[in-house]
Amino acid sequence: MPRILVFDVNETLLDLTALEPHFARAFGDRNILREWFNQVIQYAEALTLAGDYRNFGEIARAALEMTADAYGVPLSAEDAQAIIGGIRNLPAHSEAAASLSRLKDAGFRMVTLTNSPPAIVDAQMKQTNLDQYFERNFSVDAVQKYKPAPEPYRMVASELGVETRQLRMIAAHAWDVGGAMRAGCAAAFVSRPGKALFPLFSRPDITGRDLNEVSLAILQAESTAGLPTTD
Repeated sequence: MPRILVFDVNETLLDLTALEPHFARAFGDRNILREWFNQVIQYAEALTLAGDYRNFGEIARAALEMTADAYGVPLSAEDAQAIIGGIRNLPAHSEAAASLSRLKDAGFRMVTLTNSPPAIVDAQMKQTNLDQYFERNFSVDAVQKYKPAPEPYRMVASELGVETRQLRMIAAHAWDVGGAMRAGCAAAFVSRPGKALFPLFSRPDITGRDLNEVSLAILQAESTAGLPTTD
């Protein structure tokens, strides 16, 4: 059998740009969304490095308050809730369902691995109808260390009863792809607009502009290469 496919969720499967109108209203600039989300990821990783752990939603709210302070914007409770609560209701990228269906029809086992808490990812998958493609949703909450620390990837492998080399991480974040590969996984990078690989990490064998390209490349790679099996 081919590798088990492990999908990141936010930005990889789900479209974060749906939050842009909230940033346009609250900050007068929709592009601050990117700055805020980068801060969320940065401080999640910083907490892990510092030996601390907080819920991803708590980090997202703290980063939003920090961003508002940096811009001198009086952020209302309503705007803050629209942004933080909006994460639960992000739409799927337009090609996500068809790409996942293609992989499932080909016999791939698929799971998710996200920084979000279990209740959030479960809600995200259900409201987008993507839950039908995945056998399990995994959260870093189980190990209380954020990706790209090796523990989340190793946890998924352990829970599935395989070695990390039998997993392929699919993500739109260079740090996630790089972390997975350092933990022993294969990887595939989704180079969505504004995303690029980090040159100091090893380059994954699969890259594509969206999940359609990546899924087709996975079908080709896993069917022709001499890969480890999950037997």
